[in-house]
Amino acid sequence: MQKNKPILFCDFDGVLCHEKYWRSLPTDKYQQVQQLLFGEDKSYTNDWMRGKYSAEEANRKVSETINVSYEELWELFVHDCRTMNVDKDALEKLKNLRDRYTVTLITGNMDSFTRFTEPACNLHEYFDVISNSYEEGIHKTDNDGILFTKYTKRFNAPLNQCIVLDDSEKVCDVFEKLGGKARLVSKEHDILYHLDKITKAS
Repeated sequence: MQKNKPILFCDFDGVLCHEKYWRSLPTDKYQQVQQLLFGEDKSYTNDWMRGKYSAEEANRKVSETINVSYEELWELFVHDCRTMNVDKDALEKLKNLRDRYTVTLITGNMDSFTRFTEPACNLHEYFDVISNSYEEGIHKTDNDGILFTKYTKRFNAPLNQCIVLDDSEKVCDVFEKLGGKARLVSKEHDILYHLDKITKAS
């Protein structure tokens, strides 16, 4: 069977967007949320990102911990989800690569991303596929990267020509072990740096 276009996998948080949920809270309350959900114990957050909790349940947990009313917190949370600043230049460059790659947004994220962020930012206009761990039930690094092979098989894509853009060294390592090409996004080499290189090489 003839191989189709390679897939260009692109992460969201830390790659296309650097803004956080609940960022509109006062600094002390925001720091409490970060410690609760993204501190040393990330088990609740990881389970939320695997579809085991809803955004409503997570906000009730946060509300009780930081002593802010659920209604007020929920309104702020939804607003922050809908107003995230996504790199427009990067989105346009990704869109322009769709004739050469199946451009896929692959994010470890929550139901709030699919419900609020994705439609508000019109992300479907820039990607052929959007994969969110909340719907997938697994993270990118689970089971040696089975999520990536799910898509390479679906599109019959040549894995050795597929690329992942991610700010996680672990994700990059998993993808390279599968046989793909990984581009680690960092402060020194941001998403635009890598997209320019990919565009020139294509």
